[in-house]
Amino acid sequence: MAALSAWFWNERFWLPHNVTWADLADPAPGVEYPKAGHLFSALPLALGIFALRILFERCVASPCARSLLIHPGVGRRAHPNAVLEKVFTSITKSPDSRHLDGLSKQLDWEVRKVQRWFRNRRNQDKPSTHTKFCESMWRFTFYLCIFTYGFRFLWQTPWMWDTRHCWYGYPYQIMTPGLYYYYVTELAFYWSLMFSQFTDIKRKDFMIMFIHHLATIGLISFSYVNNMTRVGSLVMCVHDASDFLLELAKLANYAKYQRLCDFLFIVFSVAFFITRLVIYPIWVLNSTMFESWAIVGPYPSWWLFNFLLLVLQVLHIIWSYLIARIAVKAVLRGKVCNDVRSDIESSSENEPDTPTDGPKAYSHSPKGENGTNGHCAAAKARVQNHSSW
Repeated sequence: MAALSAWFWNERFWLPHNVTWADLADPAPGVEYPKAGHLFSALPLALGIFALRILFERCVASPCARSLLIHPGVGRRAHPNAVLEKVFTSITKSPDSRHLDGLSKQLDWEVRKVQRWFRNRRNQDKPSTHTKFCESMWRFTFYLCIFTYGFRFLWQTPWMWDTRHCWYGYPYQIMTPGLYYYYVTELAFYWSLMFSQFTDIKRKDFMIMFIHHLATIGLISFSYVNNMTRVGSLVMCVHDASDFLLELAKLANYAKYQRLCDFLFIVFSVAFFITRLVIYPIWVLNSTMFESWAIVGPYPSWWLFNFLLLVLQVLHIIWSYLIARIAVKAVLRGKVCNDVRSDIESSSENEPDTPTDGPKAYSHSPKGENGTNGHCAAAKARVQNHSSW
């Protein structure tokens, strides 16, 4: 284990030339440098955030949903049937005509009755609009709070106004309490998302999002350990700037205020394009690739860090294209397909609506028609895959 630890924490990988871990181990009194051990404090904080989310959804978000006539409502459940349940869980959730005919003969049911059972069984696993509203309201609240905190903190720092300060004196840069709280809170939030994945309704992209959360945790931890926290704080703030707008648009969508949803989605799209395609490459990548080269010089972890940030920029371009395509479809067709991630059950098929959320959820009011209903949620499927980094 000692040999493995020495290999992993190799100074020639993590630190610039002529700098050792010993140089950072004993700073002057009152001075603190980032240490890997600091990151363990994010784990109990993540449990606290997870508990806070449960309380928030029950005591704040749920009453807000009810006030908007979004009721939890129990939908139509499939009658217990051992034969059909076995087919559903182990063979297929959407049987073809051959399976339907066989099951119809085996159970002495009409084919339509078998179809109805499978439809009800699939809908049974769908999260209700009430559940999705509460989840989005929690995310909106957290993203707004963390962005507000991060922006106010960065406003007072010299590296927000001159990114070369991210590298002056590197790696001997003091870890201030404000920067530490910003980093640990972001890290704890993504740990809490890891926990909540196992208690939330399981969706079809469970493994993809699980890997995404791990990658985000890894990137935040990586930048903390080698004290790239100043530029890391800029990256987090840039990404947080548009996330809360998407969640707000989703809330309007669930409440069936379609015009408001359309407006918020446009605002989100503009903010996303500006932050990810303009500010991020010009402000962040220019600093990490060119300013740091001139001031500090390259070393192994520097190459890896910049490679990961460039991969992130490629993802920004891809998701920006997808969001733009959704927006164009919304304008041309007036309505876009349902969410491919958060608003669909773990199976991949689209189902006819069934009464699962009370009167408001399935009533076809004018607010929910001829708009871009669903595009806010559809964009979330693409954007969430890099919501923080």
